[in-house]
Amino acid sequence: MSLKIRLKPNEKMLLGHAVIRNGDKSSEFFIENSAAILREKDIMKECAATSPARRLYFLVQLMYVDAENLDSYQGAYRDLSQQILAAAPSTAKLLKEIASSVACRDYYQALKTTKKLIEHEKLLLSNLVQQATVDCS
Repeated sequence: MSLKIRLKPNEKMLLGHAVIRNGDKSSEFFIENSAAILREKDIMKECAATSPARRLYFLVQLMYVDAENLDSYQGAYRDLSQQILAAAPSTAKLLKEIASSVACRDYYQALKTTKKLIEHEKLLLSNLVQQATVDCS
């Protein structure tokens, strides 16, 4: 089954190891086989991996687009997942979903779930800041 991709003017995407930039007009095309595909909005640069959940997203992204170095990323992914779980047990369900997707090599789904983990992390940090503010009043 083909995957239909629509790109906005000047939008970038990653297709395998190639960065593709669309021209000045919208376009669409079809991917006929399996390939690592990420839209510009879903690509995280290493410098943006500034929290544990964001670092986990970056590692899953690397597993998705750089299969040649999968083993080294998987070890770092496992270690970081365990650290996140130990620090925030409320992340267990999301981490389990991510781990299941990673085990099936469904890295795109793992990335989608890791975005939920990032939002959960933001909520946890926001609650901590609010609690600290209340405690100081």
